[in-house]
Amino acid sequence: MSDVHKHPADPANELASDNSVIDPRDFRNALGTFGTGVTIVTAMSGDGKPYGVTCNSFASVSLNPPLVLWSLGMFSQGLTIFQNASHFAVNVLDASQQALALQFAKSSGEKFNGVEWTPGLGNAPVIAGCVANFQCRAANRYYGGDHVIFLGAVEAYAYNKREPLLFARGGFGRFTADEGK
Repeated sequence: MSDVHKHPADPANELASDNSVIDPRDFRNALGTFGTGVTIVTAMSGDGKPYGVTCNSFASVSLNPPLVLWSLGMFSQGLTIFQNASHFAVNVLDASQQALALQFAKSSGEKFNGVEWTPGLGNAPVIAGCVANFQCRAANRYYGGDHVIFLGAVEAYAYNKREPLLFARGGFGRFTADEGK
């Protein structure tokens, strides 16, 4: 037997076409063991309405140049808004903003009702009270399976020392630092 792994010619196509031997629900459960921060990614639509979506697929890519990424489902109702926006903002939620995360996770409704925000670069909404925000120029996008990966060039950012909202195993939580024990 060889230890050489056999990889399909196009893994994205393999998964998208339901030809994978991996069970999607179980795979999602395994991914859920990786704790992430919770963000709301925002952009301004072509008709001047703010749009946002809760996202935990945010990650840093590069410090020089400053690049970040996030991904959105191929069938998301806001996909064309982000594909056409010159800028987007990644708003990292505070531990007290769980209700806001749930509000922006819904597929319909007026997500910005009662939300305090200011227009950032490209008019992308910067949400008040967040732990951090990253205002990004839409640099590129890549198609991977059932998602679109957005690459952003960070043009402005801000942060504070408040506690971030975290997500793991299907639930929200907080970070508890190990006090050296």
